Amino acid sequence: MNWLERTIAAISPQWAYKRQAWRSGMDALYDSGSRGRLNMNWNPAATADENKLRVERNLMLSRARDLERNSDVAEAIIDAFERNVVGAGLTLQAKVPKSVPGADQINQKIEKLWKEFSKAENCDITATQSLEEIEEMLVRRYVVDGGILIVKVFTDDKRFPFKLQVREVDELDPLTTSFGGNRVVDGIEINQFGRPLAYHFKKFDGTRQIHGESVRIEADKVIFWRRKTSPRQVRELSLLRTAIPRIKDANQFIEAVSVKERVLACLSVFIKKGSPTGSIGRGVNTAGKGSSYDGMSLSPGMIGELNPGDEVQTVIPAGQASNTKDFISTLIRLVGSGIGLSYETISRDMSNVNYSSARQGLIEDRKTYKKMQRSLIGTVLSPIYLLFLETMFLTGQLEIRDFMQNKELYTAHVWIPPGNTWIDPMKEVNANKVALESNQDTLARICAERGEDWRDVVMQRAEEMKLIQELMGGVASGQNNASDGADEEQQPDE
Repeated sequence: MNWLERTIAAISPQWAYKRQAWRSGMDALYDSGSRGRLNMNWNPAATADENKLRVERNLMLSRARDLERNSDVAEAIIDAFERNVVGAGLTLQAKVPKSVPGADQINQKIEKLWKEFSKAENCDITATQSLEEIEEMLVRRYVVDGGILIVKVFTDDKRFPFKLQVREVDELDPLTTSFGGNRVVDGIEINQFGRPLAYHFKKFDGTRQIHGESVRIEADKVIFWRRKTSPRQVRELSLLRTAIPRIKDANQFIEAVSVKERVLACLSVFIKKGSPTGSIGRGVNTAGKGSSYDGMSLSPGMIGELNPGDEVQTVIPAGQASNTKDFISTLIRLVGSGIGLSYETISRDMSNVNYSSARQGLIEDRKTYKKMQRSLIGTVLSPIYLLFLETMFLTGQLEIRDFMQNKELYTAHVWIPPGNTWIDPMKEVNANKVALESNQDTLARICAERGEDWRDVVMQRAEEMKLIQELMGGVASGQNNASDGADEEQQPDE
């Protein structure tokens, strides 16, 4: 009760009780909407204005990059995405339909050109990174920074004039606020519906920024890969934004525990003097001048001599080891739940899992990876591939007469992500066999999970079976050979 209720209660407790009951009935229907004592300091801003989010977004970006450089937990999260989303690279397969004359030759030609284009000197404007390395960098910046920009650049290279220029999100110029009557939000020019029209980048002379000047690049020449979680969102937000406080707590806790354990490992020695020298008074021993202990330290096997009356006292810091493992495990689980990864993936600790729990964790992790893979393919790789095909056609390296008229036929393609392996392959093989026989699964999906094309698998197996039949005289497998031999042995008994 407040002071008024307490005053009324001193005169009439019944009246104070009824008044308090009616006041309680007027509180919020939901605890989350209450402004009571427990929530009185919880008053977040409801606005989603990009200009007001600029300070927090830049601060989160700086903190996320600092954790990237100095935190083991943050680096474990980033490496997990790099290994599983990109791995050794996403493989392109051209899928020109069989109905098109010479489809196989066209597909092989396209894949050969794409393989050449993926080299560092052909796809990167700086000629320092291959396409696979660029993909890894895109995933890293997507996780840490929340987004990455790829500018489509055309050079005077006769073989591969189309290049990629990767630029970070902090290269966008936040000082430009308007252009041609359009609003510019932190470097992104948008129309009245929020659609990006152009990107305004900071201007550099080498590595030095030229302040007050910016470079405007139209939106159709820029790929902005970021995750949009709000209809009014224009800029990016770091994927580590919810994990940053927990990762920081883990780093500081580990540092504190490390300091504490170092202190507990120390042994200190103090000298207790029986009769201090140098004073004036009765009972002071001044017969001889005692030696000083300043600068002395203990070493293994040492032999020393104390002054008469001196005594050695050891100081061992009191304390016990804290429950560090449980606390760090809890923090990592909280971090993983916010990112979408399991504790085992981040910590690489498999001591408390069995087959079922490990498999369930892998399934959930792979859903997270596939979600990012689909975003990477749909937003970045496929647009790059389509522009690459048009460039190859215009430069005459892809000789297809009706390419522009039937572009949808010649641009058909699929991306095969890196394959995955299971904990117990025998159990998975048996499960896939039962699923195929009962028509609950398809060979295409099973092969796709392993990073392979089911058509290539079937064709390869057909060639292998054909070779086995030729070498073994019509016998396709050792099992059939064994069964035939068994039948021959049983024939005389019949």
